[in-house]
Amino acid sequence: MPWKQIVKCPLPIFVACVVLSAAGALGQAPQLSPEKRTQIEAAVSKFMASTHVPGLSVAVVENGEYEWAAGFGLADAENNAPASERTLFRLASISKSLTATAAMQLWEQGKLDLDSPVQKYCPAFPQKPWPITTREVMGHLAGIRHYKSDSRQDIEVGNTRYFENPIQGGLDFFKNDSLLSEPGKQFHYSTHGYTLVGCVIEGASTTKYVDFMRQNVFTPSGMEHTLADDRFAIIPYRSRFYRKTESGTVQNADLLDSSYKIPGGGWLSSAEDMARFEVAILNDKLIKHATRDVMWTPLKPSDEPANGYALGWGTFSEDGVHYVAHSGGQQGTSTNFLLAPEQRAGVVVLSNMEDVPADDLSKEVLKIVLGTAEKPAAK
Repeated sequence: MPWKQIVKCPLPIFVACVVLSAAGALGQAPQLSPEKRTQIEAAVSKFMASTHVPGLSVAVVENGEYEWAAGFGLADAENNAPASERTLFRLASISKSLTATAAMQLWEQGKLDLDSPVQKYCPAFPQKPWPITTREVMGHLAGIRHYKSDSRQDIEVGNTRYFENPIQGGLDFFKNDSLLSEPGKQFHYSTHGYTLVGCVIEGASTTKYVDFMRQNVFTPSGMEHTLADDRFAIIPYRSRFYRKTESGTVQNADLLDSSYKIPGGGWLSSAEDMARFEVAILNDKLIKHATRDVMWTPLKPSDEPANGYALGWGTFSEDGVHYVAHSGGQQGTSTNFLLAPEQRAGVVVLSNMEDVPADDLSKEVLKIVLGTAEKPAAK
């Protein structure tokens, strides 16, 4: 069975081709109800029309099973290549949830003490005025800074250097800097902090971070196409990456080499693969249920109100439903994946344009899956 029927969708009119170019996952019986699928496709079409995103993929998990995925619009606007459920997008910060799951595997096996100083596992990270634990780093309570600025001219935000040793290369960006606050007291979101978690994983497992992820997270989940975003490699089905100017023109995104931040924002994956990750998490295939509960328990800064962030995952409740989730955004991508664990349901939204509210679409799609979305008014 081919991926999909190829539908020519020139960029100015690609939104009109959205539903025509969508296709379900390979070798997968269509289990999602036709009514829900129609509602999701309508929501995606409206979203793409309002954001002008060239392409995106959506996947649905229902009753703890991967039920449906599709691509919409274009993975490559210049070559009219349509997006599919297997198109590879930059995950950006939802990489943190993958890394956190790997760390919790090591904790579950007794190989990683979340409350020991990180230098026990990562001696390359210098001592600071206060001890820092892996738990604090995973919850962004360690005082480790994020990027120095939001400017794409900042070498950290717009890095173009390739690092053969990604963990050490990433550590070198920030390891000698002062902490922003005493660990445990304040929340400071930090992609750099997850490079440190990657270093901890290497020390606790005696395995290279990328290899450990492939062997212990991706392969057991059936994530056959997830891999590091190597800009020099020839990677089939990798999307092109886009941005939108203030005037609304869609352009190619700035160049980025994310080899320095793989644990916190450097993986490529597809909607199909990420749905399989959701299934593995919901069915306790990667970590035990009790370990999952620890990972999803929010931490509270001592000097600030709790914000719902746990260990590599965000948590929140809305309309009586408890969610765990993470969003991501960087050059040429906006992503979100969302789980309603008690309902055993989840959604993945991956797009190839930055500064797009992917979380809004994922919430809308998950409400459709749960049957809590507002029905369109009858005409």
